[in-house]
Amino acid sequence: MVYHVYILANATGVLYVGVTNHLERRIADHQEKRLRGFTKRYGVTRLVYFEPFGDVRNAIAREKEVKGWRREKKLALIRSMNPLFRDLSLNFRR
Repeated sequence: MVYHVYILANATGVLYVGVTNHLERRIADHQEKRLRGFTKRYGVTRLVYFEPFGDVRNAIAREKEVKGWRREKKLALIRSMNPLFRDLSLNFRR
């Protein structure tokens, strides 16, 4: 099984870091506002970064690490993979 640490953003730059074992489904849940909480409240739905892991413990550790970073460091991580902050979920088949 593959686990992903992911970062979502909204139009005003709010960021959210999460972990999942099914990236496409989880992003759809956020985008369709099926999940209560932070992402629904702030409209954080654009997938701007993700990173795969083969072990859930490593994925959770990475999620905690990234969540603990300052905003500037998170933005640098996003830019390393996605300099234009495109919505990477547009590449998913629907």
